[in-house]
Parts: sequence; C-alpha cells; structure tokens
Amino acid sequence: MEHIIVGISGGSGSGKTTLAQNIKNTFGDDAVLIGMDSYYKHCPELTYEQRVAVNYDHPDAFDTDMFAKHAAALKRGETVVIPQYDFTTYLRSNETVTVKSKRIIILEGVLLFTDKRLTDLMDIKIFVDTDADERIIRRIIRDVKKRGRSLDSVTQQYLETVKPMHEQFVEPGKKIADVIVPEGGKNVIALGMINEFLAHITDMKTDKGE
Repeated sequence: MEHIIVGISGGSGSGKTTLAQNIKNTFGDDAVLIGMDSYYKHCPELTYEQRVAVNYDHPDAFDTDMFAKHAAALKRGETVVIPQYDFTTYLRSNETVTVKSKRIIILEGVLLFTDKRLTDLMDIKIFVDTDADERIIRRIIRDVKKRGRSLDSVTQQYLETVKPMHEQFVEPGKKIADVIVPEGGKNVIALGMINEFLAHITDMKTDKGE
C-alpha cells in the first residue's frame, strides 16, 4: 500500500491543528495525525528554571532526528512509538503512544518545513496563513487554559521568542508550500478541495495497484 504524507505548517495559533484534525476526521481509519509538539527534546538534566528559559520556538528545541525517523518509518508502513510531552513540567512524560501507519499520514507543526528530511518525505505541503492578532489571542487562550501558564509568561514568550522565530523560521515556509490556506480550520472551501485532492490521488494509487 502506498502511503501519502501531508505536511501542515503555519504560525502558532493559526488553525493548522484544526485543519489537520478535520482532514483526519474525513478519512477516519485511513489516516493518522502526528503533531510535532510531541517531539520536544527531553532535558531532565536541566533545572525547571533552565527548562522554562529554553527557546521552544527555535528548531533546536525539537528532536527532529527522531521525528524524521518516525515519519519515514510510517511512510514505509511501519509502526512507531511516539513520546508524549508534558507542557507543565517541560519534560516528556512516562507515557508513549503506539501508532500504526495509515494510508494518509498527516504531520503537523509550527516548524515542520524547516527540516529538509521532513519536507522531502511530504507528498503535499500546506501552509496555514492567519492574521497575527488572531494567532496571539488563540495562543493565549490555549496556554493559559490548557497548559496552566500565566498570562504574563505567555505574553513575554510571544514577544521575546514566538514573534521573532515566526518571522525567521515559520513565515519562509510559504515559499515551499504547495497550498496556502487562509484562516486554517475555518476555511471549509479549502478543506473540501484538499480532501477531494487526497481522495483522488489515493484512488489513483489504488487503481494502479500500489
């Protein structure tokens, strides 16, 4: 069976996760979604204060070696064991998730397009483009409500690392994207077109006996 990798990137709070989940829901058991956020580096040798000070919006914060190996394994039809990250302790938890390969493999992450090993695996690259004001509001709501962070810490992180790292590493992803989707998961027309395209190419590969 031929496996298709869909890469979805865009700024923090852009709606890329919603778009990715909507695509996953459309194809059900034929699709699997892997978030790059699971692959933050595990640094137990650092104190909590040192871990908090890490620039988590820089590519170096990720274990991209592991992520790329897992993505390649999934494309070969193999099963992988994915780490789980605890955003309250800034460490990997003791839990893991075993993921079986599916026909459609969706990779999602802010810095997904910064590593050629990943982009070379992708059959389609989607960049979600959303206004900066809306992105910061969504990020504040997520980090305060779901990750237990204070408003001051989220605002400071946005100004010191999120915004400059977005301009340096995320925004250039538009240049290599096959599709640019305004407003992410809210764009039902773009979602429909993407789903139709994926259904079409999977049918073509099936007809060819791949």
